[in-house]
Amino acid sequence: MSDRPGLREELAAAARRVADEGLVVGTGGNLSVRDGDHVLVTASGVDLARCTADDVVAVGLDGAPRDPAAAAPTSELPLHLGVYADSGCAAVVHVHAPWSTAVACVLDELPVAHYQQLLLGGPIRVAPYATFGTPELADGVRAALEGRSVALMANHGAVAHGSSLDQALERALLLEWLCALHHRASALGPVRTLSEEQQHEVVLAALARNYGNPG
Repeated sequence: MSDRPGLREELAAAARRVADEGLVVGTGGNLSVRDGDHVLVTASGVDLARCTADDVVAVGLDGAPRDPAAAAPTSELPLHLGVYADSGCAAVVHVHAPWSTAVACVLDELPVAHYQQLLLGGPIRVAPYATFGTPELADGVRAALEGRSVALMANHGAVAHGSSLDQALERALLLEWLCALHHRASALGPVRTLSEEQQHEVVLAALARNYGNPG
């Protein structure tokens, strides 16, 4: 088995950026990227701010280790593998971002207060609380992700997936911004959300104007 050249370094750099952006502290959070018939994932107990290519391990799509004598993969491996099985995505980012986690401690769903949330699929579901690393957690998050590219995890954090590491990370950052926005708006009064009709109009306008794409 061989990886795409530079992919372990790319994943390690993404892990360091997650820490730089304040989405994790210490060993909280984990990232992965699919590479053909296997997945590269951050190892268990890695400080993401100091992650290197040596902290990345390979597993099969069934979770079987592909690196002899390598460190153990993150305890959230079942979650990562489940998201790949459901979505066909290329990368998964799981974070303990402060605003996202705060919202996930209070709400059952993040409503659409800003039109950019539609880039993530609409209202963001909060998966029920379950102990980290368990099948119950993975199953709950997978259900919350249906039709969405991100989900919140009750009293835990958030997860995002994408067609690339960059896209998955940008989605996690957008979710964090939206959660911070909701908190700040809630401090001022009841949050005014967009109706289904208003959301539909945003989608039509985005399609007509190729919103979010350069040129």
